[in-house]
Amino acid sequence: MPRISIGDCHLYYERHGTGFPVLFVSGLGGLASFWREQIASFGKRFEVVLHDHRGVGQSDHSRISYTVERMAEDVVRLMDALGIDRAHVVGHSTGGAIAQVLAIENPERLASMVIAASWTKADAYFRRLFALRKDILQRLGPATYLQASTLLLYPPFWVARNNEKLRQIEAQSLATFAPPEIIMSRIDAVLAFDRTDDLARIRTPALIVAAQDDVVTPAYFSEELARLVPGAEVKFFGQGGHCFTQVMPREFNQAVLPFLGAHTPS
Repeated sequence: MPRISIGDCHLYYERHGTGFPVLFVSGLGGLASFWREQIASFGKRFEVVLHDHRGVGQSDHSRISYTVERMAEDVVRLMDALGIDRAHVVGHSTGGAIAQVLAIENPERLASMVIAASWTKADAYFRRLFALRKDILQRLGPATYLQASTLLLYPPFWVARNNEKLRQIEAQSLATFAPPEIIMSRIDAVLAFDRTDDLARIRTPALIVAAQDDVVTPAYFSEELARLVPGAEVKFFGQGGHCFTQVMPREFNQAVLPFLGAHTPS
């Protein structure tokens, strides 16, 4: 089990392939395994670097007050520990918020960023949704929280076709589920995140990608990101839900690979 110290905790990480590094940063679930559908395609041209966020999976379950900025600092510390000076960053949802922070606070570490299914700041819809998810976890426990999350993260047609696979994923996630107070603190971090006023300062080449049927971070958030991040490119998929990176991996990979190639240092 490869784990590395970043100072005050140990993070689980994986490295696949060779070439210029691409850090894939997952969302609220925080697991490296979220990106399984990307490893083979991206590993042919890049070094793929994955990690479990602090607090979840096989990384240390630190009981701290979580913020997106703290999560971004962990990514920088991981790069330092692995000897990575500069990389592309591909962030999904909360990982996309982390990418925003990195582009604002550590632009010299990024060659480019891809922000998938992310958001700018919580609005009334977003607050209702995440307050409900937090309440489900508090009142009904991790198993129900994971089952409810499946219905939010994936489009109905994909759930219908992959029901048994999703049951297995839920069971695996339940077996390694972090203490609920950590997950609730991570939800609080998501709700508190707002770097909207800083987005105009970003100079990192950016690609914003989203699915029109995403009910967790609706596509209007990505439209706003595309307006506020200078020079951002944008790609919308007609369907795929919040986790369109898994539902439509071929289409996602084909959209992102050329962008990364165009911004890879020679």
